[in-house]
Amino acid sequence: MSHSIPSRDPLILAENWQAEGRHVALATVIETWGSAPRPVGSHLVIDADGNFEGSASGGCVEGSVITEALEVLESGTPRMLEFGVADDTAWRVGLSCGGRIRIYVERLG
Repeated sequence: MSHSIPSRDPLILAENWQAEGRHVALATVIETWGSAPRPVGSHLVIDADGNFEGSASGGCVEGSVITEALEVLESGTPRMLEFGVADDTAWRVGLSCGGRIRIYVERLG
């Protein structure tokens, strides 16, 4: 007998949230250098109320990505975000380990 387990896959959740009428943004890790907490292809899905599932990085970077995603939902304009030690915000967002990541944030639908 098989049991249906609700998926925590951010892409499936994004589809479900859209079907519920929510406005949804998707953040995707598209490039990493050095020590990065999440691999390329990792997703974070965010709705207009600030609910989110998945992970693009963890720590303070995630908070920054969610803030940017809310602005993308408002404007409809996708953004390319980059966090890393060359950036003045590296310590604040938790990338003091030497890694850099690039995250693409887009509104779905």
